[in-house]
Amino acid sequence: MSTTTTATTAPGAWARFFDGDVWHSFRSSPMAVAAAAVALACAFCAVFASMIAPHNPFDLATLELSDSMLPPAWMDGGQAKYFLGTDEQGRDVLSALMFGSRISLLIGAASVVLSMLIGVGFGLLSGYAGGRVDAFIMRVCDVMLSFPSILIALLIAGVGRALFPNAQDSLAFGVLILAISLPGWVQYARTVRGSTMVERNKEYVQAARVVGVPPMRIMFRHVLPNVLGPVLILATIQLAVAIQTEATLSFLGVGVSPTSPSLGTFIGEGQKQLFSGAWWLVVFPGAMLLLIALSINLFGDWLRDALNPRLR
Repeated sequence: MSTTTTATTAPGAWARFFDGDVWHSFRSSPMAVAAAAVALACAFCAVFASMIAPHNPFDLATLELSDSMLPPAWMDGGQAKYFLGTDEQGRDVLSALMFGSRISLLIGAASVVLSMLIGVGFGLLSGYAGGRVDAFIMRVCDVMLSFPSILIALLIAGVGRALFPNAQDSLAFGVLILAISLPGWVQYARTVRGSTMVERNKEYVQAARVVGVPPMRIMFRHVLPNVLGPVLILATIQLAVAIQTEATLSFLGVGVSPTSPSLGTFIGEGQKQLFSGAWWLVVFPGAMLLLIALSINLFGDWLRDALNPRLR
């Protein structure tokens, strides 16, 4: 008589995730679901703007100056094909918001990733090495924190524009990303440093040292996965801050060029027309910026509570 052995298949990563506490917490929070839905909808409209936007606001061949400064469709003088109205160049405001959101989200996400890479690297080094290395990196952080971040961003963006006055849009984007990233890495460094100082004294790190694992491998292979929770929460919240900083710089005239406008550029241009009665040129870009930042912040608040057992 033969014996049959039944093999039990271990659940995959996705199955474990959907059975875990984080997914249950997400489903149980209407605010988190609504914030994630709004953020994903804004990101979808931004990424696929060229396909779903009613018009291409940057195609000069399709612009009609006779349609300039039209109010929204539900007001007297509005047209159905321009649901949110048009600007002084005849560009559709709804389409311009989709294309402008793409630039704002791109610059915000890229600056957060760069800040995270710099900050996590220095935080790991500072917390694991300790001593003079830790003291030097923390003093640099203290110096960075003593200056307002928006002033540092303005300084970097201004110097970049002075050095490259005829720069293309790609180089201008790079300068803007650098200007937002440099003031932002300090938060990641201080957060990771504190978590690393706790982790480096635990048994698994001591065991890795005993068997001769190199310090760099210990930091990035063993310590880093255990300090990523606070980093992800901070990155989510900092994304909204980076988008707002980009909008501020563009509003002040040191952001992206008018040929590739972001939400901040639209608000700055619309502010010039505000006293002529064209309120929609300021209200709708401002509302879009507020909606993106608010949804990301609310999602970040939920993520902080979900990943911290003490706050459940």
